[in-house]
Amino acid sequence: MIPYRKGNAIVIDRTGLADFLRRHREALQPEDVGLPRGDRRRARGLRREEVASLSHMSTVYYARLERQRGSQPSVRMVAAIAQGLHLTLDERDHLFVLTGHNPPARGEADDHIRPGLLHVFDRLSDTPAEIVNEIGMTLRQNVLGAALTGDTTSYTGFARSLAYRWFTDPEARQRYRQDDHTYLARLLVSRARTVAALRGSGSRAARLANLLFARSPEFRKLWNSHERSVQQNDIIYFAHPQVGALELCCQQLIDPRQNHSLLVYTATPCSESHDRLHLLSVIGTQVFPQSSPQDESRYIFPEWDDPGTSE
Repeated sequence: MIPYRKGNAIVIDRTGLADFLRRHREALQPEDVGLPRGDRRRARGLRREEVASLSHMSTVYYARLERQRGSQPSVRMVAAIAQGLHLTLDERDHLFVLTGHNPPARGEADDHIRPGLLHVFDRLSDTPAEIVNEIGMTLRQNVLGAALTGDTTSYTGFARSLAYRWFTDPEARQRYRQDDHTYLARLLVSRARTVAALRGSGSRAARLANLLFARSPEFRKLWNSHERSVQQNDIIYFAHPQVGALELCCQQLIDPRQNHSLLVYTATPCSESHDRLHLLSVIGTQVFPQSSPQDESRYIFPEWDDPGTSE
C-alpha cells in the first residue's frame, strides 16, 4: 500500500511499515551493530529493545510501530530509526515514504551514515572513535570517544560543530593542549573556508562561516588573513581533565559519497599516553556534565535543529 493523502494529512502505510521494520530488525545480528550476542539469545536478529536503544527511543513506542499502532513518527524519529537499523540511503528514503514523509534531499547536508562506515565504527570499542561530517558536526561517538572529547552529540544546530564551539565557547578548548590553540584555530578556519568555497554561498558550510564571522573577532581576523590549506598534524595533544596529557595519533577513514569521516584516536603501545588511554577506558564517561552553548541557528531552523535541511 502506498501512503495517500486525506485532506492535507498524509496517511502512513502501517502494514508496510511494520513489515519493513520487522524484516530489517531480524536481518541484523548483534555483532553487526557492536552489541554482544550473549549465551541465551533466541531472537532472530535484533530484539525490539535493542533497535529502540540504537534509535534513541522507547521500546514501547518502537514496538507499537511494529504492531501497526502508535502515532505517526516525526521526521527526526524516522531518521533515528533509519540510522539505528543501519539502512542504506535508498532504504532510508523508502522508510520515510512508508511513514508518510517526503525523503530528505540528498546532498552536502545529508547526515545519514552509510552502513559500511557504521559497521567499521561499531567494531571500535577499545579506542576512541567518532564520525563527523564535512563541517565538523559530530554524528556518532563511541563510549571512549565521548570520554575523550565530551559528549559532543548532545549539541544541536551549529553547536554540533567543533568549529562553532571553538570560537563561541571557551570550554571547547580546554581538552586540547594550550600550546596548540592558535594552530587549531587556524586549521578550523582553513577548513571552513575550503568547504564553504566548495559548496557555495547558499550551503550549510557558508552559513556556518557567516555566523562565525559575525560573532567571533578571532574567526574574523583569521578569515581575513586568507590563509589556506593548513594541514592537520598526525598527532593531536589532548589535555584531559581526569587522566592528564594525551598524545594520540588521529587516523581518518572518509566516505566520499556522504563526505563523512571516521576519526580513530590511538596511542603508541607502551607509552604513557597508552597507559592513560587505558585508564580512561576504565573511568569511562564519569566526567563532568557539559553545558551546550546557546546556538541561535536552532531557532532559525527549528524544524530539524539542523541548518542544512530546511529554509
